[in-house]
Amino acid sequence: MPRTACQEQLLPGETLQQKWEFAQDAGYDAIELRGGPGGFRFRDRLPELRRALADGVVMPTVCAQIPQFCGAFEEEQRRDAIVQLKSQLSVIAELGGLGAQAPASYGMFSRGLPPFEPARPADEEREELLAGVTELGEHAKREGVVLFLEPLNRYEDHLVNRLGQAVELIRTVGMDSVRIGIASFHMNIEESDPAAAILAAAPYIGHAHVSDSNRYQPGAGHLDWPAWLGALDAAGYDGHLTVACRLSGDPAQALRSIPAFLHRAAT
Repeated sequence: MPRTACQEQLLPGETLQQKWEFAQDAGYDAIELRGGPGGFRFRDRLPELRRALADGVVMPTVCAQIPQFCGAFEEEQRRDAIVQLKSQLSVIAELGGLGAQAPASYGMFSRGLPPFEPARPADEEREELLAGVTELGEHAKREGVVLFLEPLNRYEDHLVNRLGQAVELIRTVGMDSVRIGIASFHMNIEESDPAAAILAAAPYIGHAHVSDSNRYQPGAGHLDWPAWLGALDAAGYDGHLTVACRLSGDPAQALRSIPAFLHRAAT
């Protein structure tokens, strides 16, 4: 049976302890923290996070939500992204967690929309992205955690859209501290055969976000969940299926429906 986690901003409650009470009652095994909305606000939450950890809240991962990432066009923005991501990796390490999920870039340019050509040559972009991911991977290794690189769809990121692209990048970096954080919604757009893509990338998959084809909760769209979850199981993935979606209908009812739905789809 798959283990499930839910991103903290989706859960009702004012405190992590209250969110955890709801999550456990709804059938979740963990909470994924939100690493944002920028600056060092995640690091500033350490007193709160330590209290939650002492109270038994399970928090294995953080999803970075910052203004820019290491593929940003401007050097100053790239440096800021790397410094912030290093901080988030260090915080999740202090909590005894597994790692942080982040894309190469987000919302800065799309090859699927005008003007269609990025501000930098492709070889320059690749060199800068490799340098940034390598630096983050080295920091993650020192901290004993993992950077989960998330391929996004072509309308949100122009650098890493498919699992195969992430695999090639990770092979070049050559560190176990960098793995793929797959996301079912983005794969539904970018992969011609999502199940086959999972199997091909199997040794490099470290984390998984789940939402349906329409970005609502699993079960609210048309994604082939038995095939997707079956491929993940065949790939040997034993981590959490982390709910990262919008919610249709009553939010509490939608959240409660997800663990049972995923369990059914996986069997």
